[in-house]
Amino acid sequence: MDPCPFVRLIVESLSLKLPLATKHAGSGIHPSTTPCFGKLKINSFPSQTSLIPLSDTSSLHSPASFPGFHLDQPTFHRFSNKPITLKVSVYTGRMGSSCGLASGKLLGSVTVSVTLNDAVLRPVVFQNGWMKLGSDLGNSSAKLHLIVRTEPDPRFVFQFGGEPECSPVVFQIQGNIRQPVFSCKFSADRNSRSRSLPSNFTTNTRVWMRTFSGDREKPGRERKGWMITIHDLSGSSVAAASMITPFVPSPGSDRVSRSNPGAWLILKPHGVSMKPWGRLEAWRERGPIDGLGYKFELVTSTGIASGIPIAQGTISLKNGGQFCIDTNSKDNNAASASSLFPDIRGFVMGSSVEGEGKVSKPVVQIGVKHVTCMTDAALFIALSAAIDLSMDACRLFSRKLRKEFWLNDHDTFSYN
Repeated sequence: MDPCPFVRLIVESLSLKLPLATKHAGSGIHPSTTPCFGKLKINSFPSQTSLIPLSDTSSLHSPASFPGFHLDQPTFHRFSNKPITLKVSVYTGRMGSSCGLASGKLLGSVTVSVTLNDAVLRPVVFQNGWMKLGSDLGNSSAKLHLIVRTEPDPRFVFQFGGEPECSPVVFQIQGNIRQPVFSCKFSADRNSRSRSLPSNFTTNTRVWMRTFSGDREKPGRERKGWMITIHDLSGSSVAAASMITPFVPSPGSDRVSRSNPGAWLILKPHGVSMKPWGRLEAWRERGPIDGLGYKFELVTSTGIASGIPIAQGTISLKNGGQFCIDTNSKDNNAASASSLFPDIRGFVMGSSVEGEGKVSKPVVQIGVKHVTCMTDAALFIALSAAIDLSMDACRLFSRKLRKEFWLNDHDTFSYN
C-alpha cells in the first residue's frame, strides 16, 4: 500500500507582549487576567481561534498552539510555486460573538508566507520568534511570539464504494487510482446477535460481547443486532463492528438520549477468533444544534471498566462532518490517551460522515505510522462504518429507515 502525501501546517508557542499603554482592554477587562485570543486564517480554509497568554505577567502561562491545518495533494497542486499567506489576528476581550458582532477588539496582526515545495519531503520552519503586531491603533511595540512550521504527514486513504449498510467494496485511493482492498458484509438480525457473527468467532468472543453489552435487551421499539464485518480480498474476516447495546428511545420521546446511548464493539483478529479493540457509544444530542454525540474508547486487557477515552464530540445531523482521532486536536481526548498508548500520536484517523438522509460513502484517512498491516487499516474501516451507521441508529424513531434495516415485523420501520 502506498500512502498519499499530506502536510500538517502547525502554529505553536504563541505568547504576547503588550506595551504598558494598552494593558487596559476596556469594559473592565484586563489582559493580565483575561488572555487575549487569536484568529488564524489561510486562504480558503475555515479560520481557527485560540487563547494567547501574555508573557510579561508575574505568573507566566504556557504558550498556546492552534490545532493546525491538514493540507492534501490537491492543495499542493493549487499552490505549487506560489506561497500561502498565513495571517494571525490578535484581539483583546472575550472570544466569541454577540448578536453577530465580534466581541473582541482587534489589537493587530502578523502574516507569514508559507511555501509547500519541500514540505512533503521534510520538516520546514518558516517563523520562530517575535514579530511586531501591525495595527492601525499605533501599538507598534506589541509583539507576538510564534513558531510556524510544516511537517510531512502521509496517510492512507480509503473510500467505501457505497453506503455501509449496502455491503460495499472498500477502495484504496491514491491520486486517480482506485484499488479494491476490502469488502463489507452488513447484517441486521434483531433476534440474535450471534447469528450475525462470522464463522471464526468463538465462544470466548461471545462471552466478551455479553460482558460489554451487559445483556441490556430493551422491550418495545429498538434497533439492535446490526453488524458489519470487514473481509480482505481472500474472503477472511479481518475486523468487525457489532452493535452490542441496542439503540432505544428514552421514555416519553422518540430519540436516543445521552443518558442511555447505544454502543458498538470494534473487534480485531486474535488467533482463530476475535477480541475487542475499541468501544463506540452514540446518541442524539439535544440543544440548539441537532447532533450525533459520540465517545470512542480503546479497550484494555482488563476490560471495559478500564477503557481509555480517545475521541468524543458531536457531528451535525443536518450537515454531517468529520469523525477524527488526533492527539494534536484540543477538542479530542487522544492527547491524554497517548501517555498510556505511546503508539497513538499525531493524526490517527479521520472519516467523513454525511448528514441524515444523504447518500454516504465514507472517506477514511489513516496516518501511515498507525498502519503496519492491512488488518490495522481494517479496524479503522470498521470504526468508520460504525460511526456512519450510528447516524441511522440515532434517527428519530418517528422516522422511517431504509429497507436494508427493515428485516422484522417487530419493528415499525419501513422503506423510506
